[in-house]
Amino acid sequence: MPDAIYFHVALRTVLAFFAVLLVTRILDKEQMGELTFYEYVTGITIGSLAADMATITMISPWVIFTALVVFAALTFLMGYISLKSRAARKLLEGEPAVVIQNGKILGRNMARCRYNIDDLLLQLRTQGVFNIADVEFAVLESNGSLSVLPKSYKKAVTRDDLKIPTDYEGLCSEVIVDGEVIYQNLQQNNLDEAWLINELERQGIHSPKEIMLASLDTGGNLFVDKKVDCIQATKISDH
Repeated sequence: MPDAIYFHVALRTVLAFFAVLLVTRILDKEQMGELTFYEYVTGITIGSLAADMATITMISPWVIFTALVVFAALTFLMGYISLKSRAARKLLEGEPAVVIQNGKILGRNMARCRYNIDDLLLQLRTQGVFNIADVEFAVLESNGSLSVLPKSYKKAVTRDDLKIPTDYEGLCSEVIVDGEVIYQNLQQNNLDEAWLINELERQGIHSPKEIMLASLDTGGNLFVDKKVDCIQATKISDH
């Protein structure tokens, strides 16, 4: 009998796993660091229902699966409504708030957002700002992140400021990932596998299987990183 319980729980866990996989693919949520509080709580609830489906053997898994599907459908519906309605989006996700203006902390806005000075200073430091007087604007976003606009005299000088011309950089194209040739990216750059093999041979590499990553920049230069490197890794711990 105990063995049957383990088998039953294992089957429920498999069902819960694929149910969560299906729900998350349908909802297609953002990365964790970009979630609003509403989206975070929604994710926790979906995970909790999936855990119940796997472990609460007194209730049929299909009952909890129904609850999970209904909850996911409501989440999807609210996401669609917020996409079409700015009012609904503001209700669900909240609004950004200015917490620093011209080097001065706006205490009323901070209190309204239940945002304390320690969190403010921490998020400023993570962006390399250690003096509030150097901040023109700081905006607390609806997902909890802090956007900072430094005062003009604290901004880094760019090539545009110095009127120095620049070349177009663009994005690198991965042509080999984990030993697999990405033929689509080769075709987009008007190249073929013969060209790639020839370039690898020039670097003493005889097979794409030896490559962890190979990418092509807009200047036509091929960067190659092998799976097995002859480099001794630098240790950062004392163990």
